[in-house]
Amino acid sequence: MQCPACQHENPAGQKFCGECGARLSSAAPGSTAPTGPVTPAPESASVPERFASPAAYTPRHLAEKILTSKSAIEGERKQVTVMFADVSGFTAMSERLDPEEIHAIMDRAFEVILNSVHRYEGTINQFLGDGVMALFGAPIAHEDHASRALHAALKIDRDLQPLRDEIKRQYQRDFQMRIGINTGPVVVGAIGRDLRMDYTAVGDTTNLAARMLSLARSGQIVVSRYTQHLRAGFFVFEDLGEFELKGKTHPVRAFALKGEVRGQTRLEVSKARGLTPLVGRAAELARLNAAQRRSAEGGGLVLLLVGEPGQGKSRLLYEFLQGLTAVEIIEASCLSYGGSIPYHPVLEMLRRYFELADGMTEDETRRRLAEGLGTLGLDEPNAVDLLGHFLGVSVSPGFLGRLQTAQLKEQTLALLRAIFLRASERRPLVLVVENLHWTDASSAEFLTSLAEAVPGHRFLLVLTTRTGTAPTSVPPAGEVLTLGGLHDDDRRRMVLALVGAQSGSEDLFTTVLGKAEGNPLYVEEIVRQLRETDGIVVEGGRAALRAGGITVPATIHDIIAARVDRLDDPLKLSLQGAAVIGRHFGVSLLGRVLGTNGQLVRRLESLHTLDFVFPSAAEPDLTYSFKHALTQDVVYGSLLVRRRRQYHEAAGGALEDQAAGRPDEFAELLAYHFARGENVEKAVDYAILAGEKAQRRWANEEALTHFEGALVRLASLPDTEANRRRRIDAVVKQAEIKFALGRHAEHIQALEQIRELVEALDDPGRRAAWYCWAGHLHSLTGSPPEVPMAYCRRALEIAEASGLEEYAAFAQCSLTHVSVVAGDLRGAVEAGTRALPIFERHGNLWWASRTLWGLSMAFNAIGEWDRSLACCQQGLAHGRTLRDLRLRVVGLFRTGSTHILRGDTEAGLHYCDEALALSSPVPFDTAMIKAVRALGRVKGGDLTGGAADMLEAVAWFERSRLRYTRSFVALWLVETWLRQGEHAQARALVEDVLATCRQVGYRHFEGVALRLLGELLVASEPAAALESLDAAQRILEGLDARNDVAKTLVAQAALAQSRGACDDARAFLNRALAIFEALGTRDEPLRARALLAALSPSA
Repeated sequence: MQCPACQHENPAGQKFCGECGARLSSAAPGSTAPTGPVTPAPESASVPERFASPAAYTPRHLAEKILTSKSAIEGERKQVTVMFADVSGFTAMSERLDPEEIHAIMDRAFEVILNSVHRYEGTINQFLGDGVMALFGAPIAHEDHASRALHAALKIDRDLQPLRDEIKRQYQRDFQMRIGINTGPVVVGAIGRDLRMDYTAVGDTTNLAARMLSLARSGQIVVSRYTQHLRAGFFVFEDLGEFELKGKTHPVRAFALKGEVRGQTRLEVSKARGLTPLVGRAAELARLNAAQRRSAEGGGLVLLLVGEPGQGKSRLLYEFLQGLTAVEIIEASCLSYGGSIPYHPVLEMLRRYFELADGMTEDETRRRLAEGLGTLGLDEPNAVDLLGHFLGVSVSPGFLGRLQTAQLKEQTLALLRAIFLRASERRPLVLVVENLHWTDASSAEFLTSLAEAVPGHRFLLVLTTRTGTAPTSVPPAGEVLTLGGLHDDDRRRMVLALVGAQSGSEDLFTTVLGKAEGNPLYVEEIVRQLRETDGIVVEGGRAALRAGGITVPATIHDIIAARVDRLDDPLKLSLQGAAVIGRHFGVSLLGRVLGTNGQLVRRLESLHTLDFVFPSAAEPDLTYSFKHALTQDVVYGSLLVRRRRQYHEAAGGALEDQAAGRPDEFAELLAYHFARGENVEKAVDYAILAGEKAQRRWANEEALTHFEGALVRLASLPDTEANRRRRIDAVVKQAEIKFALGRHAEHIQALEQIRELVEALDDPGRRAAWYCWAGHLHSLTGSPPEVPMAYCRRALEIAEASGLEEYAAFAQCSLTHVSVVAGDLRGAVEAGTRALPIFERHGNLWWASRTLWGLSMAFNAIGEWDRSLACCQQGLAHGRTLRDLRLRVVGLFRTGSTHILRGDTEAGLHYCDEALALSSPVPFDTAMIKAVRALGRVKGGDLTGGAADMLEAVAWFERSRLRYTRSFVALWLVETWLRQGEHAQARALVEDVLATCRQVGYRHFEGVALRLLGELLVASEPAAALESLDAAQRILEGLDARNDVAKTLVAQAALAQSRGACDDARAFLNRALAIFEALGTRDEPLRARALLAALSPSA
């Protein structure tokens, strides 16, 4: 069914357009099915003329509010509640009644609807013949727009009852309305002088409200689950179940509104759910108790409790009142829509003191008043009539005729004061009036006069109000108690109490508390939302955050949005510009974004006074910060995309000017603003720069986010040479990070995807870099050695042919690492020795360190410990010079591994512990430290603990598909199990490693694996052992891996001894000792000498 106004397609049978709210067609009484093709509404259904324009039917006070706020909300996203209402069976009734009778009926019905909607400061956006569309929350902003819509719907139903009765009596027909309600976002368009508001629904907001109407039966109010969820506990709902609706992928749940829960506060709803333990308010509670003790002794006083929304004023008072004994307690609360209800909190105070229940007859009310007044000694002749009239109970015309209006007010208020003062004489009285910021003028006047009478009585009057809305002066004998935010420890305790856990992960606390800061309500609502969406998991008493971000809960969103919408235009504009810049914003940058500096500081001072922002730095530029991150989120979310883009583009341009000559300093911010300003090319360039910057700090995930963001944006740009270069950079520059994270195979695929781009590009530097990384990563993931060697040599050819000395050194460095993997140890030393001086001459200490790591690995394999340690120490010094965390970590654990392999276990473990204490951000490093420490523990005698850690490290390298690293750590584990006597496990693992080494060409590790297999077979299969050891000897001697050659000689000695060939054994051991001592190996000579000593001298 297409809307004639906006052409939006609507489901069949829907009476109002889900996009613009326009009238669609009539439907049969009590039916949601269409009666036929769309036709204009009958003439009898035309809207009475006085309802034709909002300016004609909107009360003056609301019209003024709309026109005052219109510039503040035009062109913004707003969270609203939409109400559709229509007459059930209107077409059938129109056919049977005279048009004039229909007009008269609808005129009265519209009057009821108007009064009800306006009573709660909603607005009628359209009259539609037999119904209306109303909005709550725009154009007049309210934090409780959903409550107001529900109250209005219930009032419509109640106030239509006389009209229903009259129509039934006069025409013998039922007159029922149906109402549908939903809550969601809309974009507010222009608001005309006639008060008509244009808007655009976001998503399903209006459509779902119209669907709720179509589901409603005659006389029923049906609301969506979004509205019900917001106000559960404050109203009574009946779950109607789920409905399959055309155009909806999933069933839609609907609820029937049955009534309201009278007097229900947010705290009382929280009590029903289970109150969070009060934390961090001991000092404030002590002050309240001290005030109560003083007042109970006759020192009556007024205490004003002030705090932001959600700081826990009501929760603190609840705890305070629960602890009181032998006192009279009266509680009342002002309503958000109570400004137009005279004396609302005073009436509530009176009803609670005299215990006047809903539904009492007038006679019962008068009797209760007479009894109460008598008890207080206030049973004067007119007292019951004065109170009865004040409460709306009918009194005799003669009584009213005797008093002028001014006299009636004066006597009534004097009696009310006397009631509460007399009550305090009978028992100490605590009178609490909450939410003073919403009170009506008449109640404010009475409370001020009452406060002035409190001193000298056993009377504590507690008033609560929000920060920024407190009275300018507190009555005499008054105190002000201001609630601030909770401290960090208290916030953490609150989070744990809410999730029911004894401990929590740091990311849970950081995420929740980073958004909520010290506001208890924000903490509670965010945790509640996370729990409802399975965003938190609790296992073994420990809570952790699942993946995913936090959106602003609707309850908090509406509180903040209503506060912002009450700001003057210049203040709101300043706040919006600041929200685009970020949580912290400089005044000069904000001036550039807004295009003005005039009065800006004064506006920010006003926003500071109103508690939105605070000055956070004075140098080098005056800087402000949002007090709450959630405020920034809500303000930013209210901006339309077009204006956001403009502000982001302006912020990017201003930062670019500010960063002239040093773009690296602001790279992340420039990437962020240009991306959202849709300056895509600049966004890509700065994203790549930000990725490199993050990589240098080893902020790996952040770096990947920048690089991947650049690639995503590049997909929208034309295929130019400049953009191809950008794409190559965004891929190749991730290589170091993917290596550190153990995602080698994944990055090889990414490199292959851009290979054609690289080959086609006349850019030797980028081509050389691609070949270097391809070779390095292939060498670690199990490619045959000739593959990575070919890549690295190709990189060297490209660099040398183009005179790119540093790229040539980069290729030589890669060859160093690849040659170690391939077992070409002397080739590795040669390549590294050529690369190192080039890097150091150019001051490139980072790549000099990487070259030194490769040289250290080669020297360790050869057994030249002193040269390896010299490389490690030089690399470590470079890391300290650069203050590079990872260079220091790697320098430390490589120094540690060299000491441990050499046999100096104590020194090696010391370096490993230093590396561990630095907390490397790179998972590869963490796994390596674990493995090297485990080897040190084994050599130090802790075989069990060392084996367990090695097993974990092997598993990590296996998951990361790092076949080379997994192979040598697995060989350490084989040697450990061999010493433990776990021969079956050791044999299975060594055979697995041996197969890998033969498959991919790890010649060095193949030799070591054969030596270990030979040791395993000495006792059970001596012939096979001999074969393995001989093969190992040939391989290791060919590679010049001298320390491993010596260890193989020791194994051959053990085999010779087992066969009784002691002379052969002695010869093997003497050769081994000569090698060990020449190399400076510390621990292995001890084992060789012990075996020599065990040989029989006569053998």
